[in-house]
Amino acid sequence: TAAAIKPLVSTYTKLGYAGNTEPQFIVPSCIAIKESAKVGDQAQRRMMKGVDDLDFYIGDEAVDKPTYSTKWPIRHGIVEDWDLMERFMEQIIFKYLRAEPEDHYFLLTEPPLNTPENREYTAEIMFESFNVPGLYIAVQAVLALAASWTSRQVGERTLTGTVIDSGDGVTHVIPVAEGYVIGSCIKHIPIAGRDITYFTQQLLREREVGIPPEQSLETAKAVKERFSYVCPDLVKEFSKYDTDGSKWIKQYTGINSVSKKEFTIDVGYERFLGPEIFFHPEFANPDFTQPISEVVDEVIQNCPIDVRRPLYKNVVLSGGSTMFRDFGRRLQRDLKRTVDARLKLSEELSGGKLKVRTSRFHGCFKLQKMFLELLARVIYDPRNNLIIQSVNVLFMCANQRKALIRELALKGLGKMLGMDFGKVIPQKSAEAGNVSA
Repeated sequence: TAAAIKPLVSTYTKLGYAGNTEPQFIVPSCIAIKESAKVGDQAQRRMMKGVDDLDFYIGDEAVDKPTYSTKWPIRHGIVEDWDLMERFMEQIIFKYLRAEPEDHYFLLTEPPLNTPENREYTAEIMFESFNVPGLYIAVQAVLALAASWTSRQVGERTLTGTVIDSGDGVTHVIPVAEGYVIGSCIKHIPIAGRDITYFTQQLLREREVGIPPEQSLETAKAVKERFSYVCPDLVKEFSKYDTDGSKWIKQYTGINSVSKKEFTIDVGYERFLGPEIFFHPEFANPDFTQPISEVVDEVIQNCPIDVRRPLYKNVVLSGGSTMFRDFGRRLQRDLKRTVDARLKLSEELSGGKLKVRTSRFHGCFKLQKMFLELLARVIYDPRNNLIIQSVNVLFMCANQRKALIRELALKGLGKMLGMDFGKVIPQKSAEAGNVSA
């Protein structure tokens, strides 16, 4: 029996049958319901009672439906309204898939760290309302790792890797080891496709004046999807646009929904500044300033040490917000720089630890008493040649160094006080300096 696959996400729902290489349908995860009658219209409310449950639209038909209220039952991957969710699932099964749920096994997806209550409600709807014979609820990150096997760049089929799942509402960095999600190490990033759209909208408002206010968000979304890309270097990218703007600036043409007239805007810096908030999040969110490369490195470092190498080796991008051109290349470069900088620091620290453990290294330490004696002699003796001589002292062995510093210090201090310490101190005291330091 063919299995109907129906991933549920915040913005779009993708559904189809097992065996197909692509989803058969991609519909917005929204539902338009009839607005309730006013309080005074009691007769109309009694007449429409029981009919409202059947009077609704989903998907593209629900977007901007007049006299209907558009609802989004899923927010950030979590179902918020189960009644609307059940209506939505009923429509996509019978209207889009045109399937009898009793004849098919169903595979649903869930976001990471989904609560057991949500999983229980989902199973209750599928088994009791639709009477499905079998149900499997999988984590999106595990399915993304399995989907990466179809790529030519993947040489080894494994379910161990780091998944960056970025949709419209939320971004997660999820470590997976042998098909099991390491839940304690998952990181949430408060930047996703919707934030890029809002940031692009803000940039266009500041520069363009010909955009209809009621279509600014729709225009920003279209600009993001058609023209945006990830640049390797911000400064060089600004220079390219300033030097030869006609080559890089694009034009977007839209239709005013009210006047039905066309309007045209120039799209310049917005092309690369929108996706740049993944790598410089402070542009759009001053409360979160950690680039995505550092988040990935932190997630892997929090995982058990025996799985870190395969997690670095297999980083999989999932979700529409990771499909910007050169996104993967920029992330790979920044992640390599972050890891190399940390490894360089740890190498120096490890080398220092190993060196101080050797027995010969203890003779290289500069003792506090020796330093004070040498410093006093250099300060109080005006002759420059003694400064050079003091530098040579540091390269002598411990016995010679101690004896010479003691002799020079006594001579310098004696000249200051007008005394000859060589006559006051017995010879055996001077010879005692030859004892090992």
